[in-house]
Amino acid sequence: MTETTDDQYEGPLLEVRDLSVSFRSEAGLVQAVRGLSFDVDAGESLAIVGESGSGKSVSSLAVMGLLPRTARVEGDIRLKGQSLLGLGDARLSKLRGDTVSMVFQDPLSALTPVYRIGDQIAETVLAHKHVSRDEADRRAVELLDAVGIPNAKLRARSFPHEFSGGMRQRAMIAMVIANDPELIIADEPTTALDVTIQAQVMDLLRTAQDITGAATVLITHDLGVVSGFADRVMVMYAGKAVEFGDVEAIYRTPRMPYTQGLLSSIPRIDAVEKEPLTPIEGTPPSLVNVPKGCPFAARCPIAIDLCREVEPLLTGTDEPGILAACHRSDVLAAGRDIFPKPELPEPTITVPREQRPVVLELEDVERIYPLTKGAVVKRKVGEVRAVDGASFDIRQGETLALVGESGCGKTTTIMEIMKLERPQAGSIRIDGEEVSGLSRAEKLELRSQMAMVFQDPMASLDPRMPIGDILREPMEVQGYSDERMSERVDWLLRTVGLLPEQADRYPQEFSGGQRQRVGIARALACDPRLVVLDEPVSALDVSIQAGVINLLDELKNRLGLSYLFVSHDLSVVSHIADRVAVMYLGKIVEIGSTAEIFGSELAHPYTRALLSAIPIPDPEVERERERIVLTGDLPSPADTPTGCRFVSRCYLYQHLLDAEQRARCDSEMPPLERRGDRDHAIACFHAEKTAGYEPATTE
Repeated sequence: MTETTDDQYEGPLLEVRDLSVSFRSEAGLVQAVRGLSFDVDAGESLAIVGESGSGKSVSSLAVMGLLPRTARVEGDIRLKGQSLLGLGDARLSKLRGDTVSMVFQDPLSALTPVYRIGDQIAETVLAHKHVSRDEADRRAVELLDAVGIPNAKLRARSFPHEFSGGMRQRAMIAMVIANDPELIIADEPTTALDVTIQAQVMDLLRTAQDITGAATVLITHDLGVVSGFADRVMVMYAGKAVEFGDVEAIYRTPRMPYTQGLLSSIPRIDAVEKEPLTPIEGTPPSLVNVPKGCPFAARCPIAIDLCREVEPLLTGTDEPGILAACHRSDVLAAGRDIFPKPELPEPTITVPREQRPVVLELEDVERIYPLTKGAVVKRKVGEVRAVDGASFDIRQGETLALVGESGCGKTTTIMEIMKLERPQAGSIRIDGEEVSGLSRAEKLELRSQMAMVFQDPMASLDPRMPIGDILREPMEVQGYSDERMSERVDWLLRTVGLLPEQADRYPQEFSGGQRQRVGIARALACDPRLVVLDEPVSALDVSIQAGVINLLDELKNRLGLSYLFVSHDLSVVSHIADRVAVMYLGKIVEIGSTAEIFGSELAHPYTRALLSAIPIPDPEVERERERIVLTGDLPSPADTPTGCRFVSRCYLYQHLLDAEQRARCDSEMPPLERRGDRDHAIACFHAEKTAGYEPATTE
């Protein structure tokens, strides 16, 4: 077949036809992608969504020609009519970074750590353009400035480790747009980022698309991000496309049960009433032995015998613009929810908050790390105020969420609590007793009343121990008898939705959601009163995340537990928390009930920006929202402002305050003051101005 030239070609920019990718493994042939077909037109945005292991990233790597040589790739991939499969690395290298570019999930791994940022961007220009080194260096600085890197000429000489996560991702996008590509593939570009940085990156991707006119393929599991960005959506499951169509139509009336399940499992900040999330029970099938029939049938509430015998094809539905691979798509046409909503038990503690006992109380707690210089004789040259005067309390049966961007002091705060030692300043009281005055035996006994669930369930479970032994370990430390431990292991597994007979299995034999349930069971082993949860669902797919959130809610209501919930995901926080404390550079800048934090017009400008950055999984709502996008990154903890910590990023300071008001913000630290007689305190001199602030002024 004769290839057309770029000027002659009028078809889709990218054509993928019957793409199949498989890998050899010890268990057998892994069918990562199975018969995938789709087009991307010039200038459009396509989102590819699905759970981990659905084949999203493998399909994009196949387009880029970046799969390992051991991968078996079949089908056809065409870029502007030119077939990419079978091209040698030399010819593909001419396309990569020029016609097609890719933003990777982890920018630190994608950037070479021993080369300066500017040099890496200039190298991309030199590889595809006939320009001098000086011209390439100038282009690198221009690109860094275009993506919002402050002091671009100076920062171009920085190494990747000297950039924050958000700045590294921006530098990666600068590299991607360096040669005005026609197709940008973004593989989970916001997964590990704070909501404010996520908003910046997504805004930057839109800007990059406008600057270059490129088509964009966004790969993600976050349907909230998709709703405000994509023109079309392709949902993948078990290596195949199971729904494809216009973003508004799919979000309004999905025709595939899996898509409806994904949408139902997302916590929404715009929900009128709090209801249990709808998890998708079960796990995706093995791609080594893909089951007969529809691969989703085992998890589908409306599956029939036909679904288990014949795999459905991706065909048109009664909804214009939607293709679905489902024998029963007509059932979803009525718009009914096919996934049953779980019911949460009524709380065991119903008395007002003021009448409940205080489980944990912090008063003016500090953790300051000195910065020293010198190898032999060290001298102090500065300090990092990781936690600076934190004060809050948690009552019995309630959840306090500690939120803020990475580096704000959340994790340091919980480490100060869990150490059960005298803080550098202030006091920590558990059940009204100072931890600094406890003996070793008293601390050991108190540890049974406190437990922690970590962010990464696999890293926090010993892979050499069966989960039964993992659950027994904390009970052995507390001196439980063998009989009591055996009874409690069975109860713990049932309580978190696992089976007692699974006690002999090892952590690697469980899915991510099941491993997190094991982590929760271990935290409950010694019947604690307080559980500290450090980003417990951030590493999980949304469908699995929903089940874990429901479980935490159920355990709190049934057992009367108190939670300190650390997270940067405010949509999760809005669903699970009773009260919220917002941290910024070691200071608590706002605290109050969840209803006050999320519903009051009176707010700290930082809190308002955090709330504004949370995506809503509704294309119509998301595209009409005016978002407050914070400029810049967190100031260095070693060089904090003398006045308000937020002053360098505050949009009120930048747009609404006069010279006298700015001078006060520059010189005075605003105290955390209660507003009226409500359970709501804000550390801002001008919080009332947030009510009338128009985000458009940040443009």
